[in-house]
Amino acid sequence: MATWAIGDVHGCFRTLQALLDRMEFDVRRDRLWMVGDLVNRGPRSHETLRWARALDAEMSDRFRVVLGNHDLHLIARHLGVAGERPRDTLAKVLEAADARELVDWLRRRPFVHFERIAGRDYVLVHAGLRPGWAPEDVTKEGRRLERKLQGPKATRLFQRRNKGSLVTFTRMRMLDRKGEAHDYSGPPEDAPPGLRPWFRAGPRSCPEHTIVCGHWAALGLQLEPDFIALDTGCVWGGRLTAVRLDDRRVVQEVQSDSRPVHW
Repeated sequence: MATWAIGDVHGCFRTLQALLDRMEFDVRRDRLWMVGDLVNRGPRSHETLRWARALDAEMSDRFRVVLGNHDLHLIARHLGVAGERPRDTLAKVLEAADARELVDWLRRRPFVHFERIAGRDYVLVHAGLRPGWAPEDVTKEGRRLERKLQGPKATRLFQRRNKGSLVTFTRMRMLDRKGEAHDYSGPPEDAPPGLRPWFRAGPRSCPEHTIVCGHWAALGLQLEPDFIALDTGCVWGGRLTAVRLDDRRVVQEVQSDSRPVHW
């Protein structure tokens, strides 16, 4: 039994299926983690969600998906609190006969997931963790947001000006001198003065855990002893990346869906 983690799919469903074949993924035995952003920008978000929902029913707790910012945008559009953005490719999901079931399934996904794999503690999150957070802080904030997202007043979560932990879990890349999230999304080495990647800011969150994340395509694949970043820009014409957590084996697949939406 192996545990695999896969980077941001963004609706590149054909590429995902090719990657799973290349991994020789065994749905009956293996575990599979997804770092979020299953949807948007790519052409097959609806197929990706249907696959994920079905796999969740088949694999149960051996399949884990955390929420990304594009997943939240789909939920917000479905709830009527967000409009269409210029590069959105969510129409087929929103217009599908099973749209409600797909979005309801997505709303039940967590923001963070903790698990021990091959004797090592891991935390799975889409974007990042606030410096100085202990595991109990991360768990508390994640569950608080999940209750709001799954509750009858979920729309309020998207209407708040200061989204706090929501930004941390799903959008954070760089921090400024005050420790606040900055919207810079390019390569860390080209960042303006005073900015630093969240995972280089101290004190480190969950220091006894290996953090697995995605979200930052310009950062690319990062394999450090306590940090794994998996967004390798598949939807932008790059590759979709999987890492086997048990031994750090990397498997990649070149994007094979239709032409991506450009920046």
